[in-house]
Amino acid sequence: MKSLLLASTLIGLGAAASAETFTISWWGYNGDKLQENIVEPFQEICGCEVVFETGNNADRLGKLQARGGAGVDVVYLTDSFSQIGIEAGLFQEIDPSRLSNLSGLYELAQDPQGGYGPAYSIGRVGVVYDSEKVEPITSWGDLWREDLAGQITLPGITTTAGPMVVLQAGAHAGVDPYADPDAAFEAVAALESNVVKNYNTGSEMVNLISTGEASVALAQDFTLASLTAAVPTMTWASLEDGDIATLNTINIPVGAENVDLAYQFIDFVLSHEIQMENAMEGVDATVRPDVELPPEIAAGWTYGADAIAVLNRVDYAALNAVKSDWIDRWNEVFGM
Repeated sequence: MKSLLLASTLIGLGAAASAETFTISWWGYNGDKLQENIVEPFQEICGCEVVFETGNNADRLGKLQARGGAGVDVVYLTDSFSQIGIEAGLFQEIDPSRLSNLSGLYELAQDPQGGYGPAYSIGRVGVVYDSEKVEPITSWGDLWREDLAGQITLPGITTTAGPMVVLQAGAHAGVDPYADPDAAFEAVAALESNVVKNYNTGSEMVNLISTGEASVALAQDFTLASLTAAVPTMTWASLEDGDIATLNTINIPVGAENVDLAYQFIDFVLSHEIQMENAMEGVDATVRPDVELPPEIAAGWTYGADAIAVLNRVDYAALNAVKSDWIDRWNEVFGM
């Protein structure tokens, strides 16, 4: 499989000019699979040594900003953090003509942030619940139901999904949370009696569910496999008002030393072969409609045109502008 993958990629991309090192900034999760699926075949293509800078979004973006956009050739970030990088002038605008695979992506992934890097994976934030303990949840507004008192765990406000609680609280109150944060946070306060605890990591949330301390969570879909392994009756809610999209983006920093190679790497990651391989092996959801997955694999991802069409997008430029105020208001509600 890998030899066929490499051969097809070489035909599609062409051998890149040799470079001494090619530096990727990413999280480092699924290291063994990424080494096999991406690093080793790409090193054969580029004739270079691939090296890494790993860490969470905030740490890696902070390092990149401290270096003035230098030190790495491509950077992987969630869209909330890549928006911060865009506003800080850390990324180059993308030339679409240099990415042969770009047009093969879902439209949502091709240009998610106005001229900068594409999304190479797509996820969602929604609601999960234990169907043995909780009546079906069919809308975001159900989180305020009286029968859910003391049963919900919410992501902390500084996590990727945390601010989405405020967005949904605004919708519940019938206001724009950016324009009327007072009303939005009144709705957050009204939700507080249903919340047993805020969590800051996926593993903490899974533990709260597995011990029975919580039966409902606002969660990202990458945690679903762990949740159902711990509690088989955990169910992803089908929300009539839709889940919220989370995109993982890949950008070229302004100080990248190997720009030509960066374009070839991005095109490689967006190729059908790599998108299929990573989806099948549980690394990343695909952003290509032509990647067909068996049902048992597809069930673990945000997958298919119908699922993607109903996702809601977050205006991260607006969100980042108010995040400090929202953190303070959140901490007042939850006594943190």
